[in-house]
Amino acid sequence: MGADCSNTPVLLIGAGMIAHDQVLPALLQMLREGAVGEVRVCSQRNASVEGLARAPDLRRAFPDVGFTPVLDPGADRQKPRPEHYREALADMPPRGVAVVAVPDQLHHRIVMDALRADQHVCCVKPLVLSVAESLKIEREARARDLLVGVEYHKRFDPRSIMARDRYRRGEFGEFRLGTARLMEKWHYRDSNFQHWFTADATDAFVYIGCHYVDLVHFVTGLLPAAVSVHGLLDEFPNGARGYLWTDARVLWENGACLNVQNSLSFPDAAPGPNTQGMTLYCTGGGRGAMIEHSDQYRGIAYSLARPPGGPGSAQYAEPSPDYFLYQDLGGPGLVPTGYGVRSVRHIVEAALRVERHAQSAGGRRAAIDRVEEAGIIATPANSRYNEGVCEAARKSILSGGSLVAV
Repeated sequence: MGADCSNTPVLLIGAGMIAHDQVLPALLQMLREGAVGEVRVCSQRNASVEGLARAPDLRRAFPDVGFTPVLDPGADRQKPRPEHYREALADMPPRGVAVVAVPDQLHHRIVMDALRADQHVCCVKPLVLSVAESLKIEREARARDLLVGVEYHKRFDPRSIMARDRYRRGEFGEFRLGTARLMEKWHYRDSNFQHWFTADATDAFVYIGCHYVDLVHFVTGLLPAAVSVHGLLDEFPNGARGYLWTDARVLWENGACLNVQNSLSFPDAAPGPNTQGMTLYCTGGGRGAMIEHSDQYRGIAYSLARPPGGPGSAQYAEPSPDYFLYQDLGGPGLVPTGYGVRSVRHIVEAALRVERHAQSAGGRRAAIDRVEEAGIIATPANSRYNEGVCEAARKSILSGGSLVAV
């Protein structure tokens, strides 16, 4: 008999935009369904967690369930307490799930602390920024039979799964040349990004472009071999400088080349939450082949009677129903759906499956091995090429765009 995991606690570390827009709704839906136990949320500022608790979208969608805020009652609402999450981890029973949704450069320390607290981990992408840090995480997780899943949600877009299946059946031949882009809206510059998205820490390619590097491997099975990144410095409203525009050239083990452009530049008045897409040109059987994903436009166009309000919103809109959508299915509240939701819950459910094998000899390890071998969920072991690309990309952009081996 496997263990009953319906009471497994979940701790969300981070209360920013991705927590509000994707991660927390996915966890609250699992709580509503009885798939997990208590969902707790902590952040370095009390105000961030309090803001989530008051968020109108979340209150409307989840009138029947809620999360438990982890606050420091003695601290100023706006005072940062970078180590506060450790107290929340210490209060968790072992072998729950910690979901890490914080800026990239904080991932390594927090993921390692979660593993040392005997918690499975779901971490937003990229996992870490160096191969050495990825190896440390893998060793710690293996020593404790814990799962670490990296939340590359584009893997769970049906378009990606369709392309992967058909490519690996040989229907596209071999990838040779491609382009990808993902431009986030201008209003990101006015957000908390200006406090951490700085030139010394990260850049638009590492933070955004990693999605498409991961996706090319997910579809084709090829590994990246070298990368060069040209970055343009720009100022945030607070005066901090960051590489807010990047153009990357990723070379692959078979000689193929992928060009990836990223920025925080898509006009706030433009329709859609961003602009994004990927085209791969392939060859096989003496013929050309192509995979084209126009991801920013999902077949919907609205011209609204009045401006909807909120940062980045436009009166003419091209919304996506595929990444994340609240649906009214008769209540109570609303049901979140989309590949962003599927991605989070797939990783959490995999951690719960690991625990269901707790009573069999070697059961947890075997369950983790099956996840890694399947290759649907990114783990430190099966997606370390992403850390290699991040590490090489940072060396390249800081050296003016030189080609750096992965």
